[in-house]
Order: sequence, then structure tokens, then C-alpha cells
Amino acid sequence: MEQDQQEIIFKLSMFEQQMQQLQEQLQAVEERIIDLNSLNIGLDELKESCGKEILAPVGRGMFVKAKLISEDLIVNIGGKNLVKKNIPDAQRMIEEQIQKLEDMKKEMNEMLEKTGEEITKTIRETGETGKEKQ
Repeated sequence: MEQDQQEIIFKLSMFEQQMQQLQEQLQAVEERIIDLNSLNIGLDELKESCGKEILAPVGRGMFVKAKLISEDLIVNIGGKNLVKKNIPDAQRMIEEQIQKLEDMKKEMNEMLEKTGEEITKTIRETGETGKEKQ
């Protein structure tokens, strides 16, 4: 019986760790979605701003005044590859990334739900096993 309890405790501990990791990943995905939405809004503000003065980031929390000479963007598409994109194309790319993250978020929520169901099932089975032994 003691071995059964240890196995159950171990199983529940593993479920708890899995849920905690999923929640951390979910939070990171949600933060990335917020960042991308903010970027999208920022790009809206750049439209028709050619020739205007803006604050351009040069590092963590540091900005420089700059004059916008073009609405073309240089976008990192991964693997140190940079491409030129106009604002609408960049916004479409951002929307695609947001959609992929939303899909990931949905999958993670489903995994959290399934893990919660497994925990409930394990606890229920433990209670039923304990009643049978009495």
C-alpha cells in the first residue's frame, strides 16, 4: 500500500510539474502576442510619416531623434536574413505570427485541461482504491 501511495504522489508531482511548465510557456506566448500587437500598432503610426521626426531605439531604453526618410522596413526573417518590406507586408507577416501563437496558445490550454483531467482521474481512482481496501 505504501508503494501505491508513493507511486500516486510521484504521478501527481509529475502532473504538477507539467502544468507549471505549460503555464510558464503559455505566459511567454501571451507576452509575445502582446509585443507583436504593440508592434503592429506602432507600424500603423509610421504610415505616412515619411519626412517626420521620430524617436528611434538605439538600445535598451535609449532613443535618438531621427528623420524618417522611407516607409520601407528591413525585417529579420530568421537565420540572420534581412529583407525589405513595406508596412502592409510587414503587418501581414506579424498577423501570421500572431495567428500561429494563438494556435499554440489554444493547444497549450487543451494540454492544461487534459492534464487537469488526468489529475482528477488519478485522485478519483486513489479514493476508489482506498475504499476497496477498507
